[in-house]
Amino acid sequence: MRFGHIAGDRLLDLLNTVDWRLGGADRSDRLASYADVVDWCAESDLIGTTEAAALRDLAAHDSTEAERERRRVVQAREYAYATLFEGDAAAAVGLAGLYRTAIGAADLVQDGGRWQWHDRDTSLRLPRDRIVRGLMALTQRDDLDRLHQCEDAKCGWVYLDTSPRRNRRWCATSDCGDRNRARAYYARQKAKEPQP
Repeated sequence: MRFGHIAGDRLLDLLNTVDWRLGGADRSDRLASYADVVDWCAESDLIGTTEAAALRDLAAHDSTEAERERRRVVQAREYAYATLFEGDAAAAVGLAGLYRTAIGAADLVQDGGRWQWHDRDTSLRLPRDRIVRGLMALTQRDDLDRLHQCEDAKCGWVYLDTSPRRNRRWCATSDCGDRNRARAYYARQKAKEPQP
């Protein structure tokens, strides 16, 4: 898999398509192309294999619009981050506006006893619409009190803390956890050294 899936919700994983979110100049975006958006959606089961192939063909024929759609997906991701982690009311308004547009492109249909959105056609906006509908559903979860952000100073990845004591500190123990424990150990050892 190309993308991290550590958040406990696939739409929270979308927020983690930014590496070193809090790292200033080190920050980098994993959704650097429309193809990356399609790959993320396919990997996260938001689109199927046939849809992914069709979207890649459409992007090859209209790279300018594909880039616009990539930017809109990034905007939706950032609205969701600002809404959930910064309490930004303006971002919530922006996300709600994108949601109204997304549901306007789909019908609510019953499939196998469940009601779900069915997109009317496969166009370059399909990933954005599915992402936005998923992000809006994310904001309605009952367990948002478990939202947490990695405590690494630069990381910024987010997750639902489902640990029994709600004491998870790192996005991944083997990455940020190990690095921060090693840094703390080094600082303690340095503090024990005799001063000249």
